[in-house]
Amino acid sequence: MMEWETVIGLEIHAQLATKSKIFSGSATAYGAPPNAQANLVDLGYPGVLPVLNREAVRMAVKFGLAIEAEVARRSVFARKNYFYPDLPKGYQISQYELPVVAKGHLDIVLEDGTHKRIGITRAHLEEDAGKSLHEGLPGLTGIDLNRAGTPLLEIVSEPDLRSAKEAVAYMKKVHTLVRYLEICDGNMQEGSFRCDANVSVRRRGAEKFGTRAEIKNLNSFRFVEKAINHEVARQIELLESGGQVVQETRLYDPDRGETRSMRSKEEANDYRYFPDPDLLPLELDEAFIAGVRGELPELPDQKAARFASQYGLSAYDAGVLTASRELGDFYEAVVREVPAEAKLAANWVMGDLAARLNAENLEITGSRLSPIRLAGLLMRLADGTISGKIAKDLFELMWTTGRDADALIGEKGLRQITDTGAIERAIEEVMAKNPGQLADYRAGKDRLLGFFVGQVMKATGGKANPAQLNELLKKKLAG
Repeated sequence: MMEWETVIGLEIHAQLATKSKIFSGSATAYGAPPNAQANLVDLGYPGVLPVLNREAVRMAVKFGLAIEAEVARRSVFARKNYFYPDLPKGYQISQYELPVVAKGHLDIVLEDGTHKRIGITRAHLEEDAGKSLHEGLPGLTGIDLNRAGTPLLEIVSEPDLRSAKEAVAYMKKVHTLVRYLEICDGNMQEGSFRCDANVSVRRRGAEKFGTRAEIKNLNSFRFVEKAINHEVARQIELLESGGQVVQETRLYDPDRGETRSMRSKEEANDYRYFPDPDLLPLELDEAFIAGVRGELPELPDQKAARFASQYGLSAYDAGVLTASRELGDFYEAVVREVPAEAKLAANWVMGDLAARLNAENLEITGSRLSPIRLAGLLMRLADGTISGKIAKDLFELMWTTGRDADALIGEKGLRQITDTGAIERAIEEVMAKNPGQLADYRAGKDRLLGFFVGQVMKATGGKANPAQLNELLKKKLAG
């Protein structure tokens, strides 16, 4: 493996979050009965004409501006000719020679913490095809054209990726960005965000790229990594045994963990591209582009840099908290209530809250604990009303009951014991009940300190202030 270098380029298909299709007025909502959202334009009836969706254009331009790309003032739609039953026109309307977005870039963070810039060749608008159905149709194929005409933004990277992990990091970065921009919901299970991976290998140090294979329709980050790693190993084994890699399209079988051949890879001339005569060139004026630029939100990298500077967070913490727009907004809503506890808030959002959300398979928007309620708990932890252990128990109570921290502290008697006299009395009782362990400790077995801490905590119901307990206990045990 060390003798070979992997070369990867991704073609990411992001379904744009428009309410209607790119060239027709049909709805794009997910889950409708088959063919319920396909009109005569989507069905490819003769004589009907496509009309470009302005909102799809706005979203494409928004993406282009976010990746610092060139936004074309003039772009052209073409017909990409091929026949499948789920493409009733016999061609797909796409952009070919003159895309709306070109020459952009995104920076990713590698495992060692360094940054790498990935070039984005182009991002072009196109329509999706329908879907072939086989389940429940023995010996038959059903066609659902609800997806036909759904607007896609195809985002094509330069072949700058050198490992499956880099490919996943880049894909996650694009996923985060399109959700920040609110141009795609990023739902991979529903097919709203998927990619094709172009994979090749070459001898390390060689300038010429190897023959690539394209792995189609990968719809999870895990599958992207597994498919690329399998394909790299397959190509290296093939080349080292004296064979040759064939340019082809392959599918990834997640059940077997392998890629398999689908068809020979077509070249551009196989598709007989030519400008679509039913669509005028797309021309954008400066006012339109300026208007879209004014809609740009704070982007993920900008927000992460601000979090690190404004809240004193590490680059890692800031990156985690800005992984989604909703998570960043939740964190900032907590910090607004407890501005002096930004680091504490980060720890709880990334720790206990994230663990609870993962356990129940919830997004941050589905949290049962609002930012204000979480901030209420952190206030009582910060001012010493409760200890860290009590805070964790209180968090669980708040999650299940939906009640505020202060109400539960009063009702359940969870207030931390900070009375020195009360803690000393508890220590003396524990020492009196455990003379053997006391003698051993005083004879040099320091590890028994933990035993005494546990016993005093048990005696106080876990409410003794840990710092005070440790200080007083050491004095008492020392005699």
